Amino acid sequence: MHAKMHVMQINWDDMRTILALVRAGTLAGAAEALFVSYTTVARRVQRAEEMLGRPLFERRPEGYLPSPEAQELARAAALMEQQEQEALRRLSGRDQALSGPLTLTAPQLLIQSHLASFLAAFCRQNPEIELSVRATNDVLDLARREADLAIRISKSPGDSLVGLHLADQKTTCVALPEIVARAKAEPQAALDWVLYSGHEAPPRVALALYPNARITARFDDMTSLIAAAKAGMGVVRMPLYLAQDEPDLRPLPCLAPQDYAPIWVLSHPDLQTSAKVRQCKAALKGYFRSRQEDFSAERPGFRQAGDGP
Repeated sequence: MHAKMHVMQINWDDMRTILALVRAGTLAGAAEALFVSYTTVARRVQRAEEMLGRPLFERRPEGYLPSPEAQELARAAALMEQQEQEALRRLSGRDQALSGPLTLTAPQLLIQSHLASFLAAFCRQNPEIELSVRATNDVLDLARREADLAIRISKSPGDSLVGLHLADQKTTCVALPEIVARAKAEPQAALDWVLYSGHEAPPRVALALYPNARITARFDDMTSLIAAAKAGMGVVRMPLYLAQDEPDLRPLPCLAPQDYAPIWVLSHPDLQTSAKVRQCKAALKGYFRSRQEDFSAERPGFRQAGDGP
């Protein structure tokens, strides 16, 4: 009589959880990635450890440190995940129905200023499509199907995705009216600026007109930059479409809008033939073509008389 061989098996949920925990390093981060509770993550990891008879992670105050065994399982899970996502993308690409789930990611401020009205009309016209919107500036992984479509602001959206150019953009430099008035009266005087994190100095074209720049602060978020400008902290460079929706802010005199990164909508090549993706792309193209001037042209009244470039 042959003895039964004990075969170790880890189910796919546990493998995905190990992969997510290796990537995130914390129970909370893994739970967010998997859309489950952190207790579910902990339970799945414990189940895998009990089956293997050894710990997979070292529990530290700052998070979970993976063992070599956990790293090996994570590599295997990543390959399985890639194959799963490739199969699902190919199936989604063959979907010719204008129904079912569709996930779009876009910057929050663009949703607030423009996309909300577009999406309302799109949902009315396509009531069977179950739209999910992820409002973030983070670059989501379309290969892992974190989104079906991504609206991104970029000079180089990448070669691995299918891109559709939606609109060109301009930026402008704005501040409170009293700061603008002082700059106009004394262009050689000190001028306070608030910069985006990572930027060393104001635009060169601005420094040519207002050379005595003084950096008061840097922020890593455009919403915070707008708030800083409205609080009187200094001049802020921002996309023209945002500046023109801020009635408290005025453009610096004699400084024309500058070229900025265009707006694109991107999708994975496997989804090129998906009816939902094509429908949304076509609708986005039409909408942005009709609103191009919002992003690249100053509205009448945006500048005071005599302040033009």
